[in-house]
Amino acid sequence: MSAPAPSPLAIVDAEPLPRQEEVLTEAALAFVAELHRRFTPRRDELLARRAERRAEIARTSTLDFLPETAAIRADDSWKVAPSPAALDDRRVEITGPTDRKMTVNALNSGARVWLADFEDASAPTWENVVLGQLNLADAYTRNIDFTDPRSGKSYALKDAAELATVVMRPRGWHLNERHLVAPDGTQVPGALVDFGLYFFHNAQRLLDLGKGPYFYLPKTESHLEARLWNEVFVFAQTYVGIPQGTVRATVLIETITAAYEMEEILYELRDHASGLNAGRWDYLFSIVKNFRDGGAKFVLPDRNAVTMTAPFMRAYTELLVRTCHKRGAHAIGGMAAFIPSRRDAEVNKVAFEKVRADKDREAGDGFDGSWVAHPDLVPIAMESFDKVLGDRPNQKDRLRDDVHVEAADLIAVDSLKAVPTYPGLVNAVQVGIRYIEAWLRGLGAVAIFNLMEDAATAEISRSQIWQWINAGVEFENGELATPELARKVAAEELATIRAEIGEEAFASGHWQQAHDLLLTVSLDEDYADFLTLPAYEQLKG
Repeated sequence: MSAPAPSPLAIVDAEPLPRQEEVLTEAALAFVAELHRRFTPRRDELLARRAERRAEIARTSTLDFLPETAAIRADDSWKVAPSPAALDDRRVEITGPTDRKMTVNALNSGARVWLADFEDASAPTWENVVLGQLNLADAYTRNIDFTDPRSGKSYALKDAAELATVVMRPRGWHLNERHLVAPDGTQVPGALVDFGLYFFHNAQRLLDLGKGPYFYLPKTESHLEARLWNEVFVFAQTYVGIPQGTVRATVLIETITAAYEMEEILYELRDHASGLNAGRWDYLFSIVKNFRDGGAKFVLPDRNAVTMTAPFMRAYTELLVRTCHKRGAHAIGGMAAFIPSRRDAEVNKVAFEKVRADKDREAGDGFDGSWVAHPDLVPIAMESFDKVLGDRPNQKDRLRDDVHVEAADLIAVDSLKAVPTYPGLVNAVQVGIRYIEAWLRGLGAVAIFNLMEDAATAEISRSQIWQWINAGVEFENGELATPELARKVAAEELATIRAEIGEEAFASGHWQQAHDLLLTVSLDEDYADFLTLPAYEQLKG
């Protein structure tokens, strides 16, 4: 292992946490400091490049596959590295934050993979950042058995062979960690904090367990950002003295620009690539963000009307499967976000049938696995993939040569006949306020109206409000989407919540703050790149 860097990071404005010294060791912080020194300048350049590309889209209202990387796409000879045994079968993956209860339940869920989330399902309080790392380390050393003090219920891990394989998701490139500051006063990117602490403490430990340091990479916008991650991986493996290629990364194709660079992203990460994932809410949010000046043809209908069978979404998912299998990578499908009701069996029955149909479609289209948000959905998704896969670990041999997607197909938003509705506006406001309030309390994964919502939910909600107002949408009831209407709906929702939960609970929450923040990012003429940036400034802890 390399010698520790001479300039350790300062921990600022953070209350001491129990056992934090096990995570924030001098050696671990020296590693994170070195990641920051080497890679943050390039991160900053790539964030600036995002802004330049967005300006170009505003000018042209179009996107295309990159001419400068045509040779990579045309070269059929290259493949990503073979999958390690622990990641060969990914037919069902469960997602969730890294609190202690979720860690045990996810590992025990019966899913093949757990996406251990430091990103959209986790509000980045210092407690969540540090104790989440501690929970994962405790899981690997089987030191995580505990009893919930409120319910009295005990939690313990099953036998090692029954546990899900962990694929950890760090924060996106755009978010900094304000509690870790370099000697020059710069904040360390949250992505490097999450990756660095996890990798430093667990890479060798995971290898000893027959697995490895596996990652999901969020919010990637270009192959150049994937290249930066690859450089981080190469350096990190050398630093701790493990073989090159030990790290494996699955990239979320959840931005519209990344959809045009799938092959290039796999190529940049080819020694470390495991697959690509097809998201939904962040992908739609990215379309609104990038094409917000594009006129009526880019106006999305209600979010629940944009299913994965919409023509432009189908083009995206089928291209993803074809791309992955052409290059020997896993194609992982989208989220089943339903949260079963303990009181309404009929609601569950209807929802389970929708989940089953969605997973049947993904398995039939060639996906190698898919996501669920709740353990009760694991058997449903498993059945869908078992029917197609049988004893095979994946269907990467299904090349989908029948798929032909043109550049225009990916942004043919107007191919969808659905339109924005007034109930859609109400739902966007309801979900936005309720999610942001929970996020400000430190919760990143929140059950709202029987759906597990995360930060991507809030992003698409506020983006749709913004888009509909700026496009002058007229709803079916004759009302125009205006700032005044959004304020009226938000005020009504705040009153509804107050009546629903009572004065005491309302006063002890962050409801007015959440209401105000939603309206700020929904009504400001200057569209905020990410809701979580202004929200992080208001997050305590």
